Amino acid sequence: MTNESILSVSHLEKVYGGRGNHTKALDNLSFEVRPGEFVGIMGASGSGKTTLLNCISTIDKPTAGTITVDGTDITALKGKALSRFRRERLGFIFQDCNLLDTLTAFENIALALTILGTPTGQIDKLVNATAGLLGLEKVLNKYPYQLSGGEQQRVAAARAIITSPALILADEPTGALDSKSAQMLLGQLAQLNRQQQATIVMVTHDAFTASWCHRILFIKDGQLFHELRRDGQDRRQFFSRIIGVVSQLGGDAADVL
Repeated sequence: MTNESILSVSHLEKVYGGRGNHTKALDNLSFEVRPGEFVGIMGASGSGKTTLLNCISTIDKPTAGTITVDGTDITALKGKALSRFRRERLGFIFQDCNLLDTLTAFENIALALTILGTPTGQIDKLVNATAGLLGLEKVLNKYPYQLSGGEQQRVAAARAIITSPALILADEPTGALDSKSAQMLLGQLAQLNRQQQATIVMVTHDAFTASWCHRILFIKDGQLFHELRRDGQDRRQFFSRIIGVVSQLGGDAADVL
């Protein structure tokens, strides 16, 4: 890893509502993510973790502070420049997959490349290579309704990484999956991170899911409450430490197991 940050969040604030009745969802929040890191963001409902991801993904605009991705201050981008940056430099994996029902798995994965004007021959090569990374070679001609939940989410992951984005943002990617499918997806995300040096920031409420990360940022009341680093521990040990912090945050067992 280099010393340059791929993501820098500096003094971020997000306020909702008017002057008389406002809520500060993010409160002077700062942190950095280096290239090749796999970072989890955890916090109780209402902690600000989803607002944070929405600001990084440019879905929402912060009230104050800056967010720099791959050297570009995305809080200063507008219109077409913002759309282009989102399309070319960010990858997204959502809980509900967001696949297009009328397109095959191949076409869903290829969509971003098609929009970017990538030559057809190159698209075929890139889609097949990416499908290979995620074990999707046998389902490329199937439509979303013909795929299991785990396969759909892996197609979404393939779509997210196909353009080699600077940053992959995952919002509760295992939330709709059974435990076996969740474990398979997380294993493949970890493999992408390890082999392709993909930089991943993942919001999750689930301690098992978080245990696959290198580092966890815990958010409370819009501020950074605690940070955990895995530092070579196995996932079982890291999981126990995550549970310990979650209990300090006030999360109950039903929310983390």
